[in-house]
Amino acid sequence: MSKNVGGIIRITGGEYRGRKIHTPGGETHPMGERERLALFNMLADRIAGATILDAFAGSGALGIEALSRGASRVVFADNSASAIQTIKENLAVLETKGEVVKSRITELSDNFSNFDIVLADPPYDNFNLTEMECLGDLVSKGGVLALSHPGEAPELKGFTLAKTRQYAAAHLSLYTKD
Repeated sequence: MSKNVGGIIRITGGEYRGRKIHTPGGETHPMGERERLALFNMLADRIAGATILDAFAGSGALGIEALSRGASRVVFADNSASAIQTIKENLAVLETKGEVVKSRITELSDNFSNFDIVLADPPYDNFNLTEMECLGDLVSKGGVLALSHPGEAPELKGFTLAKTRQYAAAHLSLYTKD
């Protein structure tokens, strides 16, 4: 494993349930286990066979949870070199595949689009509404943006808020693409 490993978290469901993966450390704060369980319970009927983007991927935990539950394709995107390295190592340990891309969220639409689900757990201390709206270009019509965010659910152009839940400081909201 890389020298920047910050911690270990456990996959909560599916094929890799109970398996442990590493986090990159540094400023990365992975979504807690309880919140990941809640998120995937909210998405349960949409995961199997879906194409998914794990935006702000960090350790890749959200995308790996999706693969574990039957997603057909996951793209992991982050702009941190240590996060990219950690994701690649986590995928190798689990002997699974995913496309790993070092990119800013605002640049992803140059090469990607039409995801069934976009999973976004951005850093709360640098939450950027413009970046969240850029995710709209990546979600297919009728697709879902699953967003972890601080405070009230933000209004996002081109999306309808379908549901939101609060878990301690984390808010999880599902938006459907208009």
